[in-house]
Amino acid sequence: MPDRERALVLAGAGAAGNAWEIGVIAGLFDAGLDVTEADLIIGTSAGSTVAAQITSGTPPTELLANILAEALQPRTGPVEADRGRVPRPAADHMERTSEIIGAAEDAPDMRRRMGAAALDMDAASDGSVQAQWRAVVAARLPSQHWPQQPMLIVAVDAHTGEPVVFDRHSGVDLVDAVAASCANGFGVPPYSIGDNRYINGGYRRNENADLAVGYARVLVLSPFGGRSRHPLHWGMQLSAQVDELRAHGSRVETIFPDSDSRDMFGVNAMDPSTRPPAARAGYKQGRALAGQITEFWC
Repeated sequence: MPDRERALVLAGAGAAGNAWEIGVIAGLFDAGLDVTEADLIIGTSAGSTVAAQITSGTPPTELLANILAEALQPRTGPVEADRGRVPRPAADHMERTSEIIGAAEDAPDMRRRMGAAALDMDAASDGSVQAQWRAVVAARLPSQHWPQQPMLIVAVDAHTGEPVVFDRHSGVDLVDAVAASCANGFGVPPYSIGDNRYINGGYRRNENADLAVGYARVLVLSPFGGRSRHPLHWGMQLSAQVDELRAHGSRVETIFPDSDSRDMFGVNAMDPSTRPPAARAGYKQGRALAGQITEFWC
């Protein structure tokens, strides 16, 4: 049975969140703590990209350097696509999703409504976005193969609203799993894998930290600071997940962006221009937290 000592949870938060998480992990790494060696890694949305990146064999410091180099590159052609500038979320994404959340009876009803709305929007498109989106995701991953260490990538079935957890035994390519987990359904349409369509794993829970139940120590990186747009009684917020983990005996540490990091996120976390400053702020924060996290992790 695999070791169930340490789990690393990587939540989503767009382009800025991805860069901040890489920065934090690189800062810890430079300070002597390699959290990429966790016994389980859970990735959701942008966090699924981080999970695939840090398990690729590429050192965190190299991943950080690649982000910082983006500030020096022109925003045209393949580089622009690699930054995730296309496709981009619909302008009214927040308004649409807030209306769905407000109308839903509970979390399963919300997921079904999100899936239905996303499928309706996609029905009006020309269907050409999927190949483009897959190419964007593939360009972000240093390796397109599942790692040997356990890794979970979370998505939601757009037709049923049921959560889906992919791993290397699922028979799904890593690129497809990440692309599905990142598909917000509004701008990036539901992602097809076989006969099924998938939307963002964050519609299950923002961080999906509860999937680490049974692990002794769980470290959660949450770029949005554990906050949730959903009613608290749905239990989708990080604090509810932490309570569940601790009730099963896990020790849990969370890392949220500090004030400097939050300032670097800017107004729109999906804006690729936020990536270099968010990564730098995350790196600084990771270095500062290294002693505290090392004591917990080791």
